Amino acid sequence: MKNKTILIILGLIIVLGLAGYFFFQKSRSGSSSEFQLPQLPTLPEEFQPIQPTQQTPETATQPELTEPQIEQIQPQTQNIVIYTDSGFSPNTLRIKLGETVTFKNQSSRAMWPASDHHPTHRLYSGTSLAEHCPDTEGTAFDACTGIQPGNSWSFTFNKKGTWPYHDHLNPSFTGTIIVE
Repeated sequence: MKNKTILIILGLIIVLGLAGYFFFQKSRSGSSSEFQLPQLPTLPEEFQPIQPTQQTPETATQPELTEPQIEQIQPQTQNIVIYTDSGFSPNTLRIKLGETVTFKNQSSRAMWPASDHHPTHRLYSGTSLAEHCPDTEGTAFDACTGIQPGNSWSFTFNKKGTWPYHDHLNPSFTGTIIVE
């Protein structure tokens, strides 16, 4: 058993020695590209880096912004309240004076956003539902009618304050607009 182990070890040493010999012979002859760095391809002209040009302050010009570029630079403020079968979301929305809020109906039934208190809707305008509907001047925070699923209604807030509201058709659904 001892002789068998010695023979196995000796055989491994011989095999490793021969493999090392052939490996070094091959790398010395230069036939192996294993140790050579590959030649990198050059990039097509359209992908070459742009070389900076020297401009003096007198010759440097700023590109003019066109209307679409200006719109992309300026942040778009969208004040949207989504109405679902669960109610208004967000429940509280903070806006600036003069901004418009759009109430989008994504529920399965009509909605009727209106200023508190149900059923008079007096809080924002100081007038009752019967006095301000239809709201031809846009001064009452009151849709004055049911807004069908898939449709929306917008109102511009021109009074600072905290304005609670509700769905006139389902008064348990409420929200608040804070106008700063």
